[in-house]
Amino acid sequence: MDDNLHSLPRRLIELRIEHADLDSLIDQAVIEHPTDDLAVRRLKKRRLALRDMIARLEAELDPPEPA
Repeated sequence: MDDNLHSLPRRLIELRIEHADLDSLIDQAVIEHPTDDLAVRRLKKRRLALRDMIARLEAELDPPEPA
């Protein structure tokens, strides 16, 4: 059971959920505080870092086949 809590597929799901949550936060921040560019940029930077982590994990789980 403990192995399943720390598996790569589970981590990938958690990162995707966090990425989706950040999408919502960014949309909300743009609507509610359009003048707070710094906060929006920080959220977008975090979202981009999550996207990179997701891509790395996806490549680990399903490595590309050699040509």
